[in-house]
Amino acid sequence: MESNNKIKIRSPSKLKPIFLWLLSSLVVALIAISFSSTSTKTNYFKTLLLKLTFSSHHTRLLGFLFPSQNHIQTLTPSPISISPYCVLWMAPFLSGGGYSSEAWSYILSLHQHMKNPRFKLGIEQHGDLESIEFWEGLPPHIKKLAFELHNTECRMNETIVVCHSEPGAWYPPLFQTFPCPPTGYGEFMYTIGRTMFETDRLNSEHVRRCNQMDFVWVPTEFHVSTFVKSGVEPSKVVKIVQPIDVSFFDPLKHKPFDLASIGKLVLGRAKSREEFVLLSVFKWEYRKGWDVLLRAYLKEFSMTDGIALYLLTNPYHSDGDFGNKIVEFVEDCGIEKPPNTWAPIYVIDTHIAQVDLPRVYAAADAFVLPSRGEGWGRPLVEAMAMSLPVIATNWSGPTEYLTDENSYPLPVDRMSEVMEGAFRGHLWAEPGVDQLGVLMRHVVSNPEEARGKGRKAREDMISRFSPEIVAGIVTHHIQYILGNK
Repeated sequence: MESNNKIKIRSPSKLKPIFLWLLSSLVVALIAISFSSTSTKTNYFKTLLLKLTFSSHHTRLLGFLFPSQNHIQTLTPSPISISPYCVLWMAPFLSGGGYSSEAWSYILSLHQHMKNPRFKLGIEQHGDLESIEFWEGLPPHIKKLAFELHNTECRMNETIVVCHSEPGAWYPPLFQTFPCPPTGYGEFMYTIGRTMFETDRLNSEHVRRCNQMDFVWVPTEFHVSTFVKSGVEPSKVVKIVQPIDVSFFDPLKHKPFDLASIGKLVLGRAKSREEFVLLSVFKWEYRKGWDVLLRAYLKEFSMTDGIALYLLTNPYHSDGDFGNKIVEFVEDCGIEKPPNTWAPIYVIDTHIAQVDLPRVYAAADAFVLPSRGEGWGRPLVEAMAMSLPVIATNWSGPTEYLTDENSYPLPVDRMSEVMEGAFRGHLWAEPGVDQLGVLMRHVVSNPEEARGKGRKAREDMISRFSPEIVAGIVTHHIQYILGNK
């Protein structure tokens, strides 16, 4: 019998996109070298250096293309790397954002809680640009793990590839990124896509790309339904919920952050101490419902209510002048200014390191996010793990974990059409402005009830989505795949 690692000569058409990507990466390397003498302390150079540091995928890719019989393990074997089988998890590990934090949550869960594994674990940067701010904000033990898992070596015929990104990044990618799977379909044991969407459907190209995968992991029943209705083969779609690190996001372990020290007052007047702090965390885009939140908050509250709204946000295909955006919105929205002026709104637009994020939640009394659609809603489950009462739109991804007992689900007024962008023509939710105002007022007026829901929220996060629970779910499905190879 011939070896499964026998070198194969692949067609030029298949190798072309791979080597174009390698060539572009080489150009990046040369640029980094050219800047090294003059800009070594800039974030630009740091980012390029980070990209180069995690560039052994050149070696990994060439190893996949031209495997040898002499497979050299560069790491000391550990409990998760003694099996010949490999799970190569490709995701935007160095990027920050939703897919990045989700991918890290899986990797950390598997690393800490896999029992009697039949596979070793490797990671690869894929799907988005590197962020030096995100990387520098990671705890040292996660950075160390990143280096270790990035050096895991895998044989192509013994590897399950997980492409954890939006389908446009899958082979062949529609933008510049390391291809996933690296050499196309049919070469690896199995290929798995991990993705999600925030609207009521998938477009035809995403359906086609999903159907090229052996399996597609989605986080909620909402996505199982929308993917299948859109045309993804039902046998391929598997629900794999997302983990939340309930040990890290533990209210007993963190002192509150001084939000006033980092928040910029953009509306209303500052008080020496607000009696109630509302927090919202999101990237600044229409889908997140920031307009719904501002309208409801300003209609419902004034300066005399002793409340403050803090928005932890960052740009999304826009500039970062959030203060002027808010002022312009208020001037145009037609809400009458209260006699005693607006309830204060603060913007936090500085980068908060991951290690400090629980302290931000700890400084709040409640969390609110009236989004039009969510794939999962990581800030929501982080807030719930921190025992905060949560108000969130009762549609899309969050329906997997929002209940009347653990939160304040916000009713949907109607469905509306997405008017621009890649999902133009799809539908998403329009949360009720008046209902949001009522719920926020209720939470402020009933703090004991709200705290009780916050405690129930943490209990649910522990029992349903803790790292140990989700590691078992992921491992079970991978073991199932290996058992049917």
